[in-house]
Amino acid sequence: MSTTTLQSRAELSDLADRFVDAFNRQSMADVMSFFSDHAVYKDAYGKSHEGKTAISKAFEPVLDGSIGKILFAGDDRFIDEETGKVMDSWTLHMFHGEGADKEKTMMGLDLLHFENGKLVRKITYKRG
Repeated sequence: MSTTTLQSRAELSDLADRFVDAFNRQSMADVMSFFSDHAVYKDAYGKSHEGKTAISKAFEPVLDGSIGKILFAGDDRFIDEETGKVMDSWTLHMFHGEGADKEKTMMGLDLLHFENGKLVRKITYKRG
């Protein structure tokens, strides 16, 4: 049986902000520091990645620069402090060099479930 500490709206928002910032800095170590050891990440294609090793492998193409420089820009956020859940909608900007023709964008949302300050589940949906 797991015990969870209720996190305030401000704490959950801060956790989500720092998590997104780690992605935008493309820092694998910082991104992974948010996950619990037994976390589950369900990607935009419906594939589940269980545990930190599998999750970090799934994030490699985004964080190692393979798709270029990235920037997640938040669009909207919903927080349910009773359950420790944050829903963030975003636009991902991917830059493959200089100029507007080198930029691609994608829209989506993440459902983030925090327990005791750690992500236990991240589910990503993307548009189109």
